[in-house]
Amino acid sequence: MVIGARAQASGDPTAGKNKYNKMGKIKYPAKVRLITGLLFSNDDLRIDVENRLKSLYGKFLNKSEIYSFKHTQYYKDEMGDNVKRCYYAFENLIEVSDLACIKCKTNDIEDELAVDGKRRVNIDPGYVGLPKLVLASTKDFSHRIYIGNGIFAEITLIFKKDTFAALP
Repeated sequence: MVIGARAQASGDPTAGKNKYNKMGKIKYPAKVRLITGLLFSNDDLRIDVENRLKSLYGKFLNKSEIYSFKHTQYYKDEMGDNVKRCYYAFENLIEVSDLACIKCKTNDIEDELAVDGKRRVNIDPGYVGLPKLVLASTKDFSHRIYIGNGIFAEITLIFKKDTFAALP
């Protein structure tokens, strides 16, 4: 290498090196907290899904209250008028790179519980880490990035000023 040879010839070990071109080091993210949101209209199905999720990902660290989900009519044809929502956080931490496979598995559960092609539950996995909350989706959109296995991810909330906030 010509630059290296010049540095050796001059006796200056920094000769020929660009001090401004510092390549970043590869770093792996810390493990994160797996979360899921669940939409359902039948409590027996909710319990079934909870048991399936626990057998796959371990015990729940926390579980939200169940509340009525009236934000949209999107799920009405599949789940009826009495759609409910709850959230789960799992004790076991996951690798960020596991999210696509987890979304595929939750889609499998939705398919197994469907009747005549209509979902009776909707399971939305994601994760919480210190800087952000990320959700997985099968749908591409301008603010989502592809993470593998036909799955996209979006940063839904960011941690700012000691709390989670929506993106501007």
